[in-house]
Amino acid sequence: MRKYLLLGILTSWYHTSDAQLGTKYDPSVQATTNIQYSKPKGDLFVGDCMPFFRNGTYYNYWLLDSAHHASLNGLGGHQWALSTTTDLKTWKHYPVVLGIDEEWEKSICTGSIVFYKDKFYAFYATRLVDKDGKTNEQLSYAISSDGIHFEKQKPNPFYTSAPGYSKRDFRDPKVFVDEKTGEFHLFVSSWQENPVMQHAGGALVHLTSKDLKTWTVLDPILTGQPTIPECPDYFFWKGWYYLLYSDISDTYYVKSRNPYGPWEAPRYQALFESWANVVKTASFHNDRRISSAWVPGRRGNKDSEWQVFGGNHIFREVTQEADGTLNTRFPQEMIPATGKPLDVKINPDLLATQLGKSGVGIDAPGGVGAAHIENIPMKCRITMEIEPSGPFEEYGFYIRSDAKADKGYKVNFSAHNKIVSLGNADMKAVDGLDKTIKIDLILNDDIVDMDINNKRCIVNRMTEQKGDYFWLYAKHGNIKFKSIKISPLL
Repeated sequence: MRKYLLLGILTSWYHTSDAQLGTKYDPSVQATTNIQYSKPKGDLFVGDCMPFFRNGTYYNYWLLDSAHHASLNGLGGHQWALSTTTDLKTWKHYPVVLGIDEEWEKSICTGSIVFYKDKFYAFYATRLVDKDGKTNEQLSYAISSDGIHFEKQKPNPFYTSAPGYSKRDFRDPKVFVDEKTGEFHLFVSSWQENPVMQHAGGALVHLTSKDLKTWTVLDPILTGQPTIPECPDYFFWKGWYYLLYSDISDTYYVKSRNPYGPWEAPRYQALFESWANVVKTASFHNDRRISSAWVPGRRGNKDSEWQVFGGNHIFREVTQEADGTLNTRFPQEMIPATGKPLDVKINPDLLATQLGKSGVGIDAPGGVGAAHIENIPMKCRITMEIEPSGPFEEYGFYIRSDAKADKGYKVNFSAHNKIVSLGNADMKAVDGLDKTIKIDLILNDDIVDMDINNKRCIVNRMTEQKGDYFWLYAKHGNIKFKSIKISPLL
């Protein structure tokens, strides 16, 4: 996980009669109708997610965080929580499924799940402090018959380190089983102790075992990374193998026709969203694929501050192009419910012309033209089509702004640079911005989320600006904003 700014506060710990140590979490009070953008009740947060799908149920395992990674002297104190669904609409929550049961367990870290011979196997890293006072990460696993009630296996941890790799950084095992041989495979995040280039030692260690006791270290599946490639994911889908990893919590992937490479980079990285952290995926009904991640908080709830560990759920539907490149879009089942669309009035302020009741054209070849709408709710869904005509420099809009567009957050589209900006978050290599695009924008308190053409998504946390003006603009070009619809969230 990313080296986040820690808030330097202590979590609340309790001791139950069965000797389990950990953060208090009540699954009975959590939201059950739509958990998109949600977080646990109280001073609790969502950390790394580990989705899994079996027999029609989507299991979203996730790290329960209570102090933005600051618990237990910054070691995390994390445990696994679980939320399940069969339709992405109605969710069920469970008590902690993998908790801190011993004093030496300082965090139940990120891992993964596999089903084999009627059992669920959960592999994870345990963060601990050794007898010399050094922090290490070692591998553990637990077994369950239902994916809910897990029993940790002995010895625990079962694997302490691989020769030639860091003991401090040895975590986030991704597990899968070769059904033909019955061999368990683990991809483990670590750092090579003696890399050829000192700044490029990040690697995914490849371990195999048939009995979960004796493990063989193979050549790493990924090497040469500038940071530890954390929280790997790995799956086969429609003829392609995918290997995902996080670089300081920003998610990247490579693809191949073969199970272990050689890997190739995609045309663009649609899973990379700087405010959707540690993306992992699982299959879903009808050969769909749903990703799960989390939107971090901002330190002090200030727009100028950077991320702290832990935040809110964020889900995407992942789609695939013919060359294996992945796209993302809002899962239709998880778009927040809305009320009746507002009867909005568009004010054509500068070099702008009304286009019916729900559109405006801006023709500003020599500068910037603008139009605005007032009384926009803090929680709403905005949809529209944007149609460029001929060359232009940029277009976009300002949300949460004021009467002079002096404040608020700028959303910018640059076809020349293929960049979309949502406040201080950027998305690169976005094709088609010189053609008509469809925008789906969700304003959900301080989380702002946008889907472009059902192919690329970008999210940000925007905390301070509260204006109710929505400004549309175009620079050095002719742009039409059409079919604008604004609906309050229920």
